[in-house]
Amino acid sequence: MNAETPSAATPGPEQSAAPGAEPRGAVSRRAVIGWAGAGVALGAAAAGSVAAATLRESEPAPAAAGGDIPFYGDHQSGIATPVQDRLHFATFDVVTTNRDALVRMLKEWTKAAAAMTGGREVGTGASGLAEAPPDDTGEALGLPSSRLTLTMGFGPTLFEKDGVDRFGLKAKRPEALIELPKFPHDNLDPARSGGDICVQACADDPQVAVHAIRNLARIGMGVVNVRWSQLGFGKTSSTTPEAQTPRNLMGFKDGTHNISGTDADALDKHVWVAPGEGPEWLTGGSYLVARRIRMHIETWDRTSLGEQEGVFGRTKREGAPFGKQRERDTPDLKAMPEDSHVRLAHPDSNDGLMILRRGFSFTDGTDGLGRLEAGLFFLAYQRDTRKAFVPLQQRLAASDKLNEYIQHVGSAHFACPPGIRKPGEWWGQALFG
Repeated sequence: MNAETPSAATPGPEQSAAPGAEPRGAVSRRAVIGWAGAGVALGAAAAGSVAAATLRESEPAPAAAGGDIPFYGDHQSGIATPVQDRLHFATFDVVTTNRDALVRMLKEWTKAAAAMTGGREVGTGASGLAEAPPDDTGEALGLPSSRLTLTMGFGPTLFEKDGVDRFGLKAKRPEALIELPKFPHDNLDPARSGGDICVQACADDPQVAVHAIRNLARIGMGVVNVRWSQLGFGKTSSTTPEAQTPRNLMGFKDGTHNISGTDADALDKHVWVAPGEGPEWLTGGSYLVARRIRMHIETWDRTSLGEQEGVFGRTKREGAPFGKQRERDTPDLKAMPEDSHVRLAHPDSNDGLMILRRGFSFTDGTDGLGRLEAGLFFLAYQRDTRKAFVPLQQRLAASDKLNEYIQHVGSAHFACPPGIRKPGEWWGQALFG
């Protein structure tokens, strides 16, 4: 979580309908209610290790107010895309050793993702055979896409796990896809760390985000199991710096100097993997670090205002750096305490180092001792984790005053391939090809 900069490590073939039926591939969830009496196609349930009916992939549905976010493109959506309000993040363990089954699942996932981000049902949706489970779980029927994005990545263990090259991918593992080192003060829960595959679902409606992960998990049954997941709310950083800067659960504005999603030069410099920097299948992709950061809320809430502001190096009400009047005034780092979060995390203190942050707040009830289980689910994208998150977090973990009030309790690292450029392509195609 970082109130100053994105470099803070703490806190992109349609199936024909039955004769005489409406072409459902072009019908969005937004239109379901109005089309309640229309003819529909009947689909047969598919059998096999991938528990998914045939999925439809068609032209995007008409844009709702605010517009659907395009699924197809040079880069995956959900990275430089304007940050939505809600998150459902999930990691999966691959439970099969059958490479063909995994490839089939990734193809079905891609078709489903294209449909859901376009506001459409998966497969025949709620209109299949009465004797078979529906292709779509149905809780998003009638809802708009809510700017849903789905971003997928591969973890180190997909390439080699316990010394076994399960899918013949070991030689294709990027050198930068490292196992993250253990940093000082880490207290990582293995049950909330790692994973072979991740999917980041972001939307403005939590039900739409949850629906997306639920349907991918359903499609993947027998091939993957959910390892762990995290719900998030209230974005804590923004890729639209012209908008109001959000606040984290400590009440401070976060991500004042985050990379703009429209700054192509900065994205090329700090986020996208360049040609020749790794395996060809990852060119145009990015590396994702996910960290679950517990905030000691009760301790923080009993801390004086002056102490809180000194921890961050900014005023709480305005978010102005010490010695300045407005949030976006150029900070005088020397006017801040040497161990303040902003001073340590600022690009000027780190040779210009920046990463793109998309963090969310979370609250998961209490811990059994009456304390809130709350904090920051930190998500950051970068061109090379070894040269971005790792050195930055090492610096912060060593001397950041904020460490008295937070603890990193979950961690994962993924290589996110470039975008799906057109229908018929699929997530991981270049990797498995």
